[in-house]
Formats: sequence, C-alpha cells, structure tokens
Amino acid sequence: MNAIASVILPTHDEAGHIGPCLSALLESDPLPRGWRGEVIVVANGCRDDTAGAARGYGDAARARGWSLRVIELSEGNKLRALNAGDAAARGGVRIYLDADVTVGPALIGQIVRALDGEGALYASGTPRVARAHSRFTRAYARLWLRLPFATHGVPGFGLFAVNAAGRARWGDWPDIISDDTFARLHFAPPERIRVAAGYVWPMVEGFANLVRVRRRQNRGVAQIAARYPALLANDDKTRPGVGALALLATGDPAGFAAYGVVALAVKTPLYRGRGGWARGR
Repeated sequence: MNAIASVILPTHDEAGHIGPCLSALLESDPLPRGWRGEVIVVANGCRDDTAGAARGYGDAARARGWSLRVIELSEGNKLRALNAGDAAARGGVRIYLDADVTVGPALIGQIVRALDGEGALYASGTPRVARAHSRFTRAYARLWLRLPFATHGVPGFGLFAVNAAGRARWGDWPDIISDDTFARLHFAPPERIRVAAGYVWPMVEGFANLVRVRRRQNRGVAQIAARYPALLANDDKTRPGVGALALLATGDPAGFAAYGVVALAVKTPLYRGRGGWARGR
C-alpha cells in the first residue's frame, strides 16, 4: 500500500470552521512509522475566504511533516468536490472529513493502523456530539448517542476512511445525497472498523432544523435503496426493541421526548417547517 494518508476535506463557505478543523488535524499524534500525511481542501462554490483560510495553514502543515493543497471549484457540489479530492490524492488510505468536525489527537493514527492491510476495509472513530446552544438539540443528541447504531455501529457521519482495496469498490462518486451511507454500505459489517479514538461532530440547532435534516437523511437512504438496492445487504442498523425503548425513556425522558417528536414530525406531511436547507446534521 502507498504509505500516504490522504485527508480529503470538501468545503463550502466554511471560513468559520476550517481553522479549528485543520488545527486539530495538524495537531494529531505522529502517524505510524513510514507513513506521511497530506491534506486536500476542496473549496467548492465558496463565497467567503475558505480557501485563503485553509492556505494559511500551509506552514503549520509543513512543520508537522504534512503537505497541504487547496483546490478551488467554481460550483458548489460536494460530490464533485469529493471527486476532485480523490483525483488529486496520492494516498492508499483515504480519509473523508467534514470541515465542521474536529478530530482527537490519536484518531488519524488509529485509523491508519486499522486500514493498513490488503483486504477492503472501512473505518471511523468514536463520535461525540458538540454541545449545542439549543436545549432541544442537547436533549435530542443525548438520546441519539444512546441508539444502537451510534453505540455499536460504525456509521461514519462527519468522518470515514477506506483503504485502497476499499476505495476500489466504486469509481467516481455519484450525484447522491448521502455520500457517507453510500461508502459505508460498500462494506459488510465485518469489514467496518470503529477505533477507540474520537472526534467531535455538531448537530444543527433546534426542532425545525433537526426535522429538515432528518428528512434529508431519509431521502438519501431512499435514494440509495432505489439506485443501488444491492448495497442494502450490508446494512446492519437495528431498531431498539420494546424493552430497550423503555430503558431509553426512563433513563432520559426529555431526550426520549425530543427524539420522538422529531421522528413524528419527519413522518407528518402536515408539518413543513420553514423552507430552505440548513447546514450540518
């Protein structure tokens, strides 16, 4: 395997997030012996100075033994940004990172070690939700983090990685809503690795934004089911049983209520909320 870990960072108007993201990444523990790191920031359709802010980390990257490249695309499209990043990447390990995520110091090294093999593998870290300003989102997030897919699965929201054999399972990124689900479902559960090191991932603020994002996520899953039905054989998500739901409800009534009311609103055609698209989850 080419002993380079390529971190591909698609960004759109992320001038306020790219700094903390790159700072945390470049402060990672040293990579395993013989490995080098590169960061490829793809600024797509940005109306702010995301690209300039990213280039400002060039010296910090070199000081840590990493290379940093910034690619600017005129049109905002995450999947095209992923394709541009992949085309520029040299690494056998590909780490796809959202710009609003901050990684823990040990995470990148643990992912590289987990993926340093011949068979096709997928990996992610242990997620932690950033503290939200909204009490509603904080309650929702508490419950969400206790669901089986978050506690035992390898969902890959905000950050996921594959080795060269894994990336060879598909060609260009298709024009889809849920790139993380698309990637994850190319791997059977035994091929997915969750490392102990963590990362911090944000949720959107407030009831209306959570409903909009959940609806978009559902559309993304339905799109994959329609276009790539064979991938569903690799889905290992399980719904909590009655007993597990009772434990969740008694352990955190506010969180259970917040999660439940969002789930109900997502399925209720009469609730539309405000129009538009909110960034994040």
